[in-house]
Parts: sequence; structure tokens; C-alpha cells
Amino acid sequence: MKIKTQEAEEGCILNQDIWGMTSLPIIPKKTVIQEIHIKVLHSFNIEEISVERIKADGTPFSPVQAVEDEEDRTAKTLRQNGDFLNLYLNKVQEFKGEFQNWQSGMSVSISKIRSIILPLLELVEENPSNVAHLHQYTSKKDYIYHHPLATGLMSGLIAKRLGMDNGKKIQVTLAGVLADCGMAKIPASILTKETALSESQFKEIKMHPVYSYKMVKDINLLKPETKLAIFQHHERMDDSGYPTGENKEKIHQFSKIIAVADVFHAMTSERVYRSRQLPFQVLEQIKEDHFGKYDIQAVQALMDIISDLTIGTEIRLSNGEAGEVMFITRENPTRPLIQMKETETILDLAKRRDLFIEEVLS
Repeated sequence: MKIKTQEAEEGCILNQDIWGMTSLPIIPKKTVIQEIHIKVLHSFNIEEISVERIKADGTPFSPVQAVEDEEDRTAKTLRQNGDFLNLYLNKVQEFKGEFQNWQSGMSVSISKIRSIILPLLELVEENPSNVAHLHQYTSKKDYIYHHPLATGLMSGLIAKRLGMDNGKKIQVTLAGVLADCGMAKIPASILTKETALSESQFKEIKMHPVYSYKMVKDINLLKPETKLAIFQHHERMDDSGYPTGENKEKIHQFSKIIAVADVFHAMTSERVYRSRQLPFQVLEQIKEDHFGKYDIQAVQALMDIISDLTIGTEIRLSNGEAGEVMFITRENPTRPLIQMKETETILDLAKRRDLFIEEVLS
């Protein structure tokens, strides 16, 4: 819906680019508005903006007076997809309540976790592109609540892509959601620290898979391999992981899937001591820079899900310019041939390693 700029609040989510007297957007759509964005809007004399009807914390946004009642195309698309964003943000708040219960000493309720994640999984199976934008709604302070749901959803999609049956897919999804439940046993002062962790604090963080396993080991509704995946999700194929530095022959397939989903969402999200990176850039890093650490089949499955581009797809590059996909190769799905919007010139991203796809526009 469109609103007057003065009614914008922190936590509102833009659903249209904000343009000034510039050739590139001054604030891209899907941005979660913060104080600095409101200042920018006023400094550029932007009178109206278009935002979602729900804020990033899952609460409804009700301006005093909307500029128009007509729902924009983005809102209609969301409704056609089962209003995924609305449901997702509300489920994040439900999960937040569960996490806070764990912090107070309560046990994990599998029935509650299933009720949170399975409706979301059903929607992303219908439209996998929904998971490509989850990192954009993750704020620094709420990362700990967004990350488990995003990891679970991506893990479930990877499992499905790899041909697992429905039962295994659900178990992988639950393992992804619960992999970090042990974070509830980490001191809040460490979880919210905005500077680099000390060596002792990092050692404590690295204990969270152990804490997570202890929290789920007696739950009968979780399969033994699911519990093992929760314990192993930070193990790596080159023996560099933790908590045990397990060699690749002993790492379960579920664990390998969650490892890929976990690192992708972490690297693309804004965290208290690290800035987010671009999804396509992260995919390349996982595949190339971190070669040997992650299971190549799980990595390829995630690439197929996230970089599901087709001829004619409109994208925005990391330099802010827009273009349209003209040609894609299986070997380089994140680096297609692009026709630029303004100049109509052809750009081969395979040869321009300084540029990345920042966002899929349509």
C-alpha cells in the first residue's frame, strides 16, 4: 500500500524501489526501513512510498491514512502465493516465543515446531523462489529467530531436490530448524555482542551443536539420524568443522544438507558483527572458495533453487544497474549473459567477475 513518507516507521518493508533524481534506486524494494532510510527519504523530498501491510517483526502496519486502497502488484503476488511473507513473519514471532521458553529452561515441543515450520514448507514447495528473499527480512537483533526457520526451509527444499521421500524431507526440515536450539543455552551477552567475539566466547558458541543435541536427544518423534544431523551440522567434509572435526565418511547426508543451508543464510543475512553478502556471490563462494568443505550435491541443489533464472528474467546487478537474462549455462548458472536495460549492451557476467546479481526483480 502507498503511504505518506511521514507515516513511515522503522520495521516497515518497502515493496517498490525508491527513486530520486538518480539513474539508480536510492533505496531498493524489500528493504526493511530503519532510521537512516527515513532521513534519506526526507532529504530527497520523497512524498510517498509503497510498503507491505505487515512489518518485519510480524506486526500489522496501520497508517493513519493510506494514499490508496488498491493493493499493488507485489501484495497481490504474495496473496497468490498464500501470503507467504505475512505467514513467515508471524511464524518467526511464534518461534521467538519458543526460543525464549528454552532460554527459561523449558523443553522443546516438537508439535509446536511442526506447527510453525510445516505450513511454511508447504508454501515454499509451491513456490521455491520465496526462500531467495528470506535474508532481506532478517534484522540484526532478530537474526537468531529468523535463521532457524530459513535454514529449515532451505534444508527441506534441498532434500526434496535430492529426491528424498516426504518423511525424510520433513525430518531434514525439523533438523534444520532445531540445529541452533542450543543457542538458547548461550549467555545473552554473547549472542547480542556487536563486536568480534573473544576466543573464549567463540569456543562457547561452538558448543551450541552439543547443547542442541542434548535438548532433542530424548524426543521420540525425531529419528536418530535427525538428532545426529543437529549435532553434526557444523562438521565439514575437509575435517575442519566442529564440535568433533568428524571426517566426511562419518557425516550423515542430513548433516551435509543442513550445513549448506545454514552457511548460505548466515552469509546472506545481516548479523550483529557481520554485514550481509549478496546471495549469488555467496553461492559462488560456497562452490568455489569453500570447495571441499561442503557436499557438492547439496550445493548444486541449493544453486538450482536460488539461481532458478530463465530467459527474460529481470535482475539488478551489484552496481545498481538493471538488465534482462539472455542466456544461461549449467556450468555458470549465477553468471548468465545479460542485456542491460539503459544501454541495451550485452554483458557476460562470466567475464565480469567484479559484478554479481544482487536481486531478481521478476
